[in-house]
Amino acid sequence: MRRIIQMFRTPDGELRVATFILVCSLFLLWGAFNGMIDVLNKHFQDSLHISKAESALVQAAWYSAYFLIALPSGWLARRIGYRGGILTGLGLAVVGSLMFIPAVQIHASKDIIFAGFLTALFVLGAGMTCLETVANPYTTMLGPVESAVTRINLAQTCNAVGWMIGPIIIGTFIMSKTKVANTSNAALYIPYLLLAGVVAILIVVFVYAPVPDLHAPEEAKAATGPREHARPLNREWHFILAIVAQFFYVAAQAGIFSFFINYVKDKGYSPAIPHWLATRMPAAVESISAGHYYITQYGATTLFSMAFGLFALGRLSGSVMLRFTRAHISLAAYAGINAFLMAIVILNGQHFGKFTLHLGWLAVGALMLSFFFMSIMYPTIFALGIRGLGEKTKVAAGYIVMSIVGGAIMPLFMGWLADIFSMRIGFAMPLYCFIVIALYGFFWKAFFARDMLPEETGPAPLAASH
Repeated sequence: MRRIIQMFRTPDGELRVATFILVCSLFLLWGAFNGMIDVLNKHFQDSLHISKAESALVQAAWYSAYFLIALPSGWLARRIGYRGGILTGLGLAVVGSLMFIPAVQIHASKDIIFAGFLTALFVLGAGMTCLETVANPYTTMLGPVESAVTRINLAQTCNAVGWMIGPIIIGTFIMSKTKVANTSNAALYIPYLLLAGVVAILIVVFVYAPVPDLHAPEEAKAATGPREHARPLNREWHFILAIVAQFFYVAAQAGIFSFFINYVKDKGYSPAIPHWLATRMPAAVESISAGHYYITQYGATTLFSMAFGLFALGRLSGSVMLRFTRAHISLAAYAGINAFLMAIVILNGQHFGKFTLHLGWLAVGALMLSFFFMSIMYPTIFALGIRGLGEKTKVAAGYIVMSIVGGAIMPLFMGWLADIFSMRIGFAMPLYCFIVIALYGFFWKAFFARDMLPEETGPAPLAASH
């Protein structure tokens, strides 16, 4: 226990456990909001009669906010401190949540209605961007640098719990519990109104809570003379490639999360529920069709939430595992496993001549298991990317958060693949993303070692003679 407590002792000797717990509430909050948006894809496909590619504009609006607001958030944190950045993010979250109230009242074409929801999501996403830009690097400073990866993964466990809660909150109000899809947006504002109240309480708490403005230490090897470690960010390759890896990770994550329900509900390879199991399940999660039991939209949302349970378990176990393993190797291994799981998802329903491979619940299980192995990727890439950057950490954090734009771009491509070919073929996108992440993990150590050496600046100038 003493060893765990020391994870939260900063170089000034202060114990920051209470501050860490408070910041973890922010991770829980934006996890819930993120978990809610991924249910909207299937819902808008039914309520607004749009394609899979068009429904991916939900992620485009959300993650575009990350791209546009991340750097301003980093600069804001430098000027007004961590507390100011947190309060700004919470304020935007309240505004974005309340915008859903007028959005559901719009009576116009589907394009205008959809635009109203996308605008609300963009503002809400801007608030989450502020929180992520501040909270992620802040957790790495609430104790010794050696346990930074463990700390951020522990905080991200709370984020995973939020992801698990989000689909249940919104699914309760908008997802159908029968075989007939819900085509109404009337109740969509309710879950956002509930969370707006929670955010308002957090604003009051953070106004009065102790949130010290800590600074990250440099990790560069000491240099003598003028050859100091003053490498600009665009030459820190472990950081530059972290942006690339994070782009592809969020692309894979957003794609899998966005189209999970579509895959589970796809008529081409959605497996039937065994009769013995269906008769023991709640009526809201199963329905009968042509003599077979299939999962309802609400049931698929429940599976989605259960997958986030695996995500949370992965974050929690990862926090422990990373104390005893090399973070970059664990990242590479997890990404490699997920590439294999995506191959299983893609092969379900594949035709081989006259033979069709039906993997059924095995493919659904592989899709759910991918959540476990995605769990440590975002915080681990983040911590590896900002390691050793010292006072450049806040700005670097903003750039890495900007890479979340991968979640705005790539799901559109994934939806296009699903519309043109099939939903299972769409999962080729996250498969290739995980391969890129695995390569970053395997080669991170070499890049970091190079970046931490003093940069060659040439011989010191001769002193002027008198």
